[in-house]
Amino acid sequence: MNAHFHVIDLATWERGAHFDYYYHKIKCKYNLNANVDITHLVKEQKARGLRFFPVMLYVVMKAVNQNKEFRMSFDGEGRLGYWEEVVPCYTLFHPEDKTFTDIWSEYSDDFDTFYQTVVADMEQYGGVTGVVKARPGQPANFCPVPSLPWLSFTSFAQDTYTESPFLFPLIKFGKYFEQDGRTLIPVSVFVSHAVADGYHTCKLINDMQDIAGRF
Repeated sequence: MNAHFHVIDLATWERGAHFDYYYHKIKCKYNLNANVDITHLVKEQKARGLRFFPVMLYVVMKAVNQNKEFRMSFDGEGRLGYWEEVVPCYTLFHPEDKTFTDIWSEYSDDFDTFYQTVVADMEQYGGVTGVVKARPGQPANFCPVPSLPWLSFTSFAQDTYTESPFLFPLIKFGKYFEQDGRTLIPVSVFVSHAVADGYHTCKLINDMQDIAGRF
């Protein structure tokens, strides 16, 4: 997939001053955590005999591809911009030694196409181990979406000890649980404040809620 990269003119961009402040002056990243109601989603997933992970991955990626703030990066010339579309990068867990490997898949807005692609990739590359990309050729336009299916966490924080030009969000979802007759799943979004304010991250999570509710 050759996604188009849109270069942003910092002089005219409405968030140009905010980007400069949070990228160069106050280098700030943050986490926002919320429980998303997936009652309808799980009901449909089970009724159709689908695997949960690819279904939830679709919900996340569809929301990401509806919000350009979460598709932003620098191109090869160091120019800020956003991708027309991003693909998911996720992890495959190896129960035999409790390690994991990264993998990526093509994105499609069509659920059936997306689901079949992800399931096929998981089966094809599931046996690759080590700190490597299980599937080679990962494109520049990717969004990392690992999961923590062992815990219904209430918060998740991410940090790094080195500066990085990486602007894509890191989105995690945990183990879903029942509460007051509803099925909820914890979702955490870690993102650079330079590209997304609280409003944008709230919209992203609310979009996930809307997509899950209409699945």
